[in-house]
Amino acid sequence: MHQGKDDPLPVLAIQYADYAVWQQGWMSGERLQHQAAYWRQALEGAPTLLTLPADRPRPAQQDFAGASLNVRLDGPLTAGLRALAQRQGVTLYMTLLTAWGALLARLSGQTEVVVGSPIAGRRRAELEELIGLFVNTLAVRIDTPLALTGNALLAQVRERVLEAQGHQDLPFEQVVEIVRPTRSLAHSPLFQTTLNWLAGETSLPEMDGLSLSVVEQESQVCKFDLSLNLGEQGDALFGTLEYATALFDEPTVQRYYGYFEQLLHTLVNNENAALGDIPLVGPQEREYLLESLDASAVSFPQGQTVHGLIEAQAARQPEAVAARVGEQSLSYAELNRQANSLAHYLISLGVRPDDRVAVIARRGLDTLVSLLAILKAGAAMCRWIRRIPRNALATC
Repeated sequence: MHQGKDDPLPVLAIQYADYAVWQQGWMSGERLQHQAAYWRQALEGAPTLLTLPADRPRPAQQDFAGASLNVRLDGPLTAGLRALAQRQGVTLYMTLLTAWGALLARLSGQTEVVVGSPIAGRRRAELEELIGLFVNTLAVRIDTPLALTGNALLAQVRERVLEAQGHQDLPFEQVVEIVRPTRSLAHSPLFQTTLNWLAGETSLPEMDGLSLSVVEQESQVCKFDLSLNLGEQGDALFGTLEYATALFDEPTVQRYYGYFEQLLHTLVNNENAALGDIPLVGPQEREYLLESLDASAVSFPQGQTVHGLIEAQAARQPEAVAARVGEQSLSYAELNRQANSLAHYLISLGVRPDDRVAVIARRGLDTLVSLLAILKAGAAMCRWIRRIPRNALATC
């Protein structure tokens, strides 16, 4: 039209109405039952709400107001991610979904998460040139125990994604009806975060007589708590991170994206790292948190011990929460009781004052109980780091 010539495009083999007829044929009888059975089993017992640390409590009704950050993964990191994906036999999208799921698990303290992932829905060659909306959204369930290694999680995500894509014909609305999760006006069903892979090169095309440029537009709508959109552009990855302004402030979302980058760097450099051992905080932020914000110095009476102070607190406020890790917590009374029990056991094994006791455990409530028990026994804790050989424990 711009050049005043006839349309050179070939006549389409089918129209959207043909696709609608096909879809009705697909989603009937045995095929419908097979896909419904898959989604019912895949999402049975899945968590209905992902609880991320937010700046404000979740409102009673979702308002869909949002904002977005422009994000970028630089060339070296992108190259490392491509190499990692090739080594593990996965796609770049699967690698990003693995890291995104791991981040959500670490932030929420949950051992499984469900992430929404849009899919093009053009499974037949005839649909590639057809104008129309074919997009469906898949709910990918990811198990994220802290002991799981990065390469094991990559393998799991690959399997889950391929299974979900193999059952992509059932519209998401019907999946919700089949699974029947607990519904709420405060959040979307099944998942509250998405990862949208913008397939294909996002660079601008060249057109005769036209000069094209990208106009960045900040989104003011967010259908979910967090939505990460990423695509390839040259040797890097670009995109946006949309967030619900009812829950999050921009600095919080920027910090979360920084954690995402830190997690990606760790996976690239050490894919065998356990999820619970991957640091989310970079060196600069760690220094800031430890030095600039550590104004927690408190004066205690001379001669008091740590375990003595905790015993006193357990007597004053036995039901108060002493420690919390994820969804687990210990009251002062329970912490003191467990530590006393373990201390007596250590003494029965021959632990004496001034001995050193090695603790092999991940960060958690058990580690806190162990430390307190060792102090009660009069000994000192020597935490074993997994990269140290076991025979080195003798000289702890």
